[in-house]
Amino acid sequence: MTAGIVGLGLIGGSLAKAYHEAGERVLAHDIDRDVLSFAVISGAVDEALTDETMAECDVILLAVRPAAAVEWLKNHAAKIDKHTVVIDCCGTKRKVCAACFPIAEQYGITYLGGHPMAGTQFSGFKYAKANLFVGAPMVLVPPRFDDIELLSHVKDLLSPAGFGSYSVTTAEQHDEMIAFTSQLAHVASNAYIKSPTAKKHKGFSAGSYKDMTRVAWLAPHMWAELFMENKEFLLKEIDCYIEHLSEYKTAMENDDEETLIRLLDEGKKRKEEVDG
Repeated sequence: MTAGIVGLGLIGGSLAKAYHEAGERVLAHDIDRDVLSFAVISGAVDEALTDETMAECDVILLAVRPAAAVEWLKNHAAKIDKHTVVIDCCGTKRKVCAACFPIAEQYGITYLGGHPMAGTQFSGFKYAKANLFVGAPMVLVPPRFDDIELLSHVKDLLSPAGFGSYSVTTAEQHDEMIAFTSQLAHVASNAYIKSPTAKKHKGFSAGSYKDMTRVAWLAPHMWAELFMENKEFLLKEIDCYIEHLSEYKTAMENDDEETLIRLLDEGKKRKEEVDG
């Protein structure tokens, strides 16, 4: 198999390393020529993904921001071979899929939306790991839900990454879920660390602090783009979060310990209910 990777950050770099370790040929492109050169020297990438080598790819993974993914497909669709499957790895799906599905149809190529559900608080190729996706979920947004043969083929193409499960959904359902499971967590963590008390936390913090602040260390430009593209769903989740925080605040302001216990117990039971 020959895999093309566009973007060699954490996600793209980890995909490149995973495919390389699985013995597959890896072609890659990154706007930073130094990163691409290092990836080739380190062995994760065999050679550059170019207009000439693009047709050799069985799968092309777009591991860049949504706007960049759309732009890349728009500029290169005419050069992609009909046997190649293109999958974006963006954190939101509605805008990228709405733009890319028509491009793919126009040029007679196969494109799916995708979102590998794994990552770290760090970004860049130097933090990429070949085992980042082992056991992780992969979300797919196909052009048609009745094409079982295509989905089976896509799973084969993605097998070197080691995903543990696959979910097939619509772009809208993906973005609604991701607003809660990922984006709200990043907003809450980033806001939490802004407390003046944070400067004095050393010696007083343990697991709870580390869990709560891990994703505060994010890539601002990337996450701002993702938040704005999904603001309809994310604002809804933020409003819900603020509403529940206000309940705890009001209970304490009123010295209402009974209500506070009830709220805490509700949260505990909710965690048991949703996670088992």
